[in-house]
Amino acid sequence: MPTALGFLLFAGPLGGIFSFGTLVAVSQVAIGLGISLAVQLAFKPKVPSAPKPEDGRYNLRQNVPSLVVILGRVKKASDYDLLEEKAGIAYHVLVPAAHRIAGFVKHYLHDEEATLDGAGIVVTPDHFNEKVTIQTRLGLNAETAYASLITALPTIWTADHRGDGLASVLMSCKSVAADKYQKTYTQQMPSHSSEIEGALVYDPREIAQDPDDPDSWTFSTNLALLRLFHLTHPSGGKMTFDDMHLPDWIAAANVCDEGVTNRAGESENRYHGGMWYRYENDPVEVGRVMDQAAELVLYETDQGKVGVHAGRFVEPDIRLTEADILSVTFDANRRKNANVLAVRGRFTDPNKLYNTVDAAIYGNPYVGDSSERSKTVENVAVQSHNHMQRLQKIAFQRANAPRVQVLCHYEPAKQVPYRRFIRVHYPPKLTEAVIEITGRPQLSLRNLTYSVEGIVVSGTLYDFDGLTEEGEPPADIVEVEKDDIPVPAGFDVAIQTEVISGGSTAAYGLATWTAQDEELTVEVEWQPTVGGTIRSIQTKSGDVDLRTSYLADGEEYRFRASNWSGGVQSEWTDYEIRTATSDPVPPGVATGVSATGGVGDVTFNWTAPNSANYRAARLYLNTVSDFGTATLVGAEYGTANDVESRIVSSVSAGGYFGWIEAINASGTPAAPVATGAITVT
Repeated sequence: MPTALGFLLFAGPLGGIFSFGTLVAVSQVAIGLGISLAVQLAFKPKVPSAPKPEDGRYNLRQNVPSLVVILGRVKKASDYDLLEEKAGIAYHVLVPAAHRIAGFVKHYLHDEEATLDGAGIVVTPDHFNEKVTIQTRLGLNAETAYASLITALPTIWTADHRGDGLASVLMSCKSVAADKYQKTYTQQMPSHSSEIEGALVYDPREIAQDPDDPDSWTFSTNLALLRLFHLTHPSGGKMTFDDMHLPDWIAAANVCDEGVTNRAGESENRYHGGMWYRYENDPVEVGRVMDQAAELVLYETDQGKVGVHAGRFVEPDIRLTEADILSVTFDANRRKNANVLAVRGRFTDPNKLYNTVDAAIYGNPYVGDSSERSKTVENVAVQSHNHMQRLQKIAFQRANAPRVQVLCHYEPAKQVPYRRFIRVHYPPKLTEAVIEITGRPQLSLRNLTYSVEGIVVSGTLYDFDGLTEEGEPPADIVEVEKDDIPVPAGFDVAIQTEVISGGSTAAYGLATWTAQDEELTVEVEWQPTVGGTIRSIQTKSGDVDLRTSYLADGEEYRFRASNWSGGVQSEWTDYEIRTATSDPVPPGVATGVSATGGVGDVTFNWTAPNSANYRAARLYLNTVSDFGTATLVGAEYGTANDVESRIVSSVSAGGYFGWIEAINASGTPAAPVATGAITVT
């Protein structure tokens, strides 16, 4: 990877700090053209397309990607700035936005929501085993370089790689053992995305905010404020706040903040939302998305400033009568094969991981002759079902509204270019009709006339009762939790023996479990309880038992099992403790058993059983006549049928009871034989 890659500081033309080793040239956009088109195209039937040369679902890897702007709250992936590995740790530096953001709300790894501890370690999902760490930077004017990168990659990443003005994420992924890889990184290297509260925007309603000091601005999802930001930002209109008619923008922001009641009876803001775009996107298209979402119409005031009509009905203050009008072209728009019967909607749903979803259909496309005649409102900046339903109703009314074109004298109509609604009284077709202007009024200086194009609407255009008019929203996504691979059920171990060369026997473990799906294979592990070498064997698919290798005779072992599937291992079962016994047949009992007490000692006497598998005798003492609580005080190895004697010293004075127990080479005991009462002086 080239060493130039990184956050090395470069002063940009915007007064900020940019990265990627080379400045990205910002293309110039003619804002004058954008404003004139905004009015003409505000009600055109073309659906605003989402500005997405990439869809924001995957981290983009290329040399110099176009800079990203985030407005409102969105969920998106990032552009790669660095991907390197050092000492078994992969370092990913990701840039989701080329500006300061309000904050990171949530992090996702492969669309699994991640929970971080105070150090940024991913603690859930727990299959990552705390091998992934996430750190972030908001993109302040003077940022702090990632210390772990400076330490790990000092030759290509220094304290100068701060990323000033760039929101960034450092995701560090530690390597794991080969047999743990599939379980830890179930979908290979984690793909990071995040829910982000985007740029701080200027709110002219707030006295404390200075239009020349972005640090005084605040985060907002108010679409009018987001559009104002876009017009004054280098990625959009490149204008200044002095170019804006701020009283209009204040009124529009207030309308966006108005409360409306949704289908669930909850209150939400009228026009709030969010979106992201790149510098290379057409600013007219980006602006149109926000204009449609907030029902905004831009215009140029008589002072040459950019004004805006808010998304509400305003009682017309211009009334054109028959005396003011030269001609009227009226289209009732009642053609059977052209009328829109229903409007479909598509919006971004935060409850569905910010995916684009379908809203309920407004209207009925299957009435009458059962021919489907519908249109679609699709807007990526809309993030509420109620919001989209309101836009669908408005689109339905506009699609079926009568069309008019009025040619009128200049004097009574000279204020028309600055209005959104006018009233026309031209009986019999237009009796005190409200006209919403949909095209730029055309002035003829030769004839001193205005030609006005619009549609006939009512004063209830924006009325909407969410409790009765909002359809059933799409069902929420039911997240199916990933099932862990099950542990083997019914796991058990039995010690078995078999005859080996020379006629001797050897012990082994036979592990069994309940039959399970064929895609699961079982691994059985065993180890002496006192420690030592761990051994394991993996079965074939469909097996229901497994035989271990030979075990050390008389040794105590612990056994456990786990399932494997697709290279991923389940949790282990609980340990099963077993003692390896190659000869489970006890020898005969000792005979001629006696014991006498002396001064601080006891003398045991017995005759070993005449058994071929006899190996030794165990000697026990107790102060009461109970073998179950007796203490082993010695063992004497010998041969079958031998007369044996053993003195046990260092015995405290007192009365005792003794037992002698014959055992074989595997430690399998015969029944203990009592010696009777013993007195030690």
